[in-house]
Amino acid sequence: MKTTRNIAFIALFTAVLCVLAPISIPLGTLVPISLGTLVVYIIGALLDYKKAPICIILYILIGLMGVPVFSGWSGGFAKLIGPTGGFIFGYIFGVMTQALLTTWKKDKIWMYPLAMVAGTVFIYGFGLVWFLISMNVVNGTEMSFAKAFAACVTPFLLGDAIKIALATAVSFKLRQPLDNMLSIRTREQIQMAGSNETIESDNTESK
Repeated sequence: MKTTRNIAFIALFTAVLCVLAPISIPLGTLVPISLGTLVVYIIGALLDYKKAPICIILYILIGLMGVPVFSGWSGGFAKLIGPTGGFIFGYIFGVMTQALLTTWKKDKIWMYPLAMVAGTVFIYGFGLVWFLISMNVVNGTEMSFAKAFAACVTPFLLGDAIKIALATAVSFKLRQPLDNMLSIRTREQIQMAGSNETIESDNTESK
């Protein structure tokens, strides 16, 4: 039952990411403002470091099959290996980092935005390196680090700050109830555990 519940929540968060990530605001640059990071922040804050990356990997696989779940309602292999593909793959490292930090101090609200900032660093870091390689090596377009940073990071910092504030407010209230739901044992599991404890006790007494 617990495994089924975990699968259900992973599927739910993956579906939410697939629905909201394509919604984006173009800025006239190659990288638009996407709601995908907002969902990634929430996933990393609510799920542990094992479940959270699975949501991102499933999302990437769905997009790889051509389903338009990436920013701007795009999908397919070409999008993933393009200049902005690194930001999508960066979600994996970002959400894992965030989930590790949040789970460590999940009862401290200050950890939520801090973990999201740390996750954002990984997303931007991986995406920026990918972007530079794609532009300079693959496409043969000269692009300095400063120009890439100005195009891929600077325009999004204010929006990310707003997303982090919103995700923190939502996630901190939902984390404990969700943890409780994922850890609830069924009546059969409780009875089985009780039976095992009784058997172990009887074996100990007989010795």
